[in-house]
Amino acid sequence: MINRERLVAEFMEMVRVDSESRREARMAALLTEKLRRLGFTTYVDDAGPKTGSDTGNLIARRSGSADAPALMFSAHMDTVSPGRGIKPLEEDGIIRSAGATVLGADDKAGVAAILEAVRVLQEQKLPHGDLELVFTTCEEVGLSGVKFLDFPRLKARMGYVLDSNGPAGTIINRGPSQDEIYAEMLGVAAHAGINPEDGVNAIQVASRAIAAMQLGRIDHETTANIGIISGGVAINIVPEKVMIKGETRSLQEQKRIKHTKIICETLERAAREGGAQLEVKVENIYPAMAVPEDSLVVRLAQKAARDIGLQPVVKSTGGGSDTHIFNEHGILSVNLGIAMQKVHTTDEFITVEDLVMDAAYVLAVINAATARAAGKGASAF
Repeated sequence: MINRERLVAEFMEMVRVDSESRREARMAALLTEKLRRLGFTTYVDDAGPKTGSDTGNLIARRSGSADAPALMFSAHMDTVSPGRGIKPLEEDGIIRSAGATVLGADDKAGVAAILEAVRVLQEQKLPHGDLELVFTTCEEVGLSGVKFLDFPRLKARMGYVLDSNGPAGTIINRGPSQDEIYAEMLGVAAHAGINPEDGVNAIQVASRAIAAMQLGRIDHETTANIGIISGGVAINIVPEKVMIKGETRSLQEQKRIKHTKIICETLERAAREGGAQLEVKVENIYPAMAVPEDSLVVRLAQKAARDIGLQPVVKSTGGGSDTHIFNEHGILSVNLGIAMQKVHTTDEFITVEDLVMDAAYVLAVINAATARAAGKGASAF
């Protein structure tokens, strides 16, 4: 049913299109052309100027041919760096980058799977409800594209985001909220050899603070990390300023808030004891999500997995995705595994078999929704 050669060729075509975050315009244009040929109406929203991207989010809609619930499928168009000049290679059923770039399976495997599924629907004239496809920008930079999505344009009240690790059949229904912590430790500059006693070493003060923090896995629901620290200008100058960036995440909002507060208090204490000044800013990047296992969006995904011989696995994740924002706006959504491997590295790859299964799974979800609406297979729910 899934056209393996066509799917692989289209995936290869799309990963060759440069679309690092904030440079997704060419990808959006390519998808717009493809979707119009598939009978979708398309619309690019005005998120571009708000995110700094050269395009907005792409929304596509096709009316259904059956009285079934409207479904939304989504993937993001942007890739991380290094993502320019990707040259994909297929060898022994594995697709990887030939050069020193990522492959871009994150998230073009999701995009390709959605396109192939709707193409099969069209070819075989399979009945389905209204379909809405959302291809976002800037997912890799704090989910900023979807945050400015033109949500009033969407009618679907449930959806599927194809942007998780794990094989097809993986259903992510819980994800953490995330805080970003930005701090500047301000010391006093002085000559390191002539009068170091007049200085306050911002690097030393910041180091003491970081050493006192509990980082990594805090508990089974909570993590914390300091990911960036930079400062100082020369070895003969007592450093005046250090920048520190970190994050906290938790499936429980209160746990995230509590640990963010602990980190900020640790920085403040170190600054006070070291004679430095501290400026700190905390921003909540996205809220937690928790979709009930007995909700229709989960049960359809479970049914669809079983229909094509997969074992559905419902689980939580420590990562964030556009799914959080869709849920925040009332579109009950889960994130589906698409078996992309070693993402955000130049060793990223995906197997052809998994790519085919991703498309088959999208098609199975649509078919399951249509069958349920028609009263077929309802007992399986």
